[in-house]
Amino acid sequence: MAQAKKITTYVIVAFVLYTIVTSPSRAADLVQIGFQGISDAAKGVGEFMTALVN
Repeated sequence: MAQAKKITTYVIVAFVLYTIVTSPSRAADLVQIGFQGISDAAKGVGEFMTALVN
């Protein structure tokens, strides 16, 4: 199991590096989308907590 986890991690890192090298603008778009998703999730949790307190 630990070996499979290592291999999966290496494959993901290799894919990310390949994507950055071959298409930097697309990689930047994907990072922006990821951070936007995290921001939206945090905003949703904040709204939920505010509504819960009120």
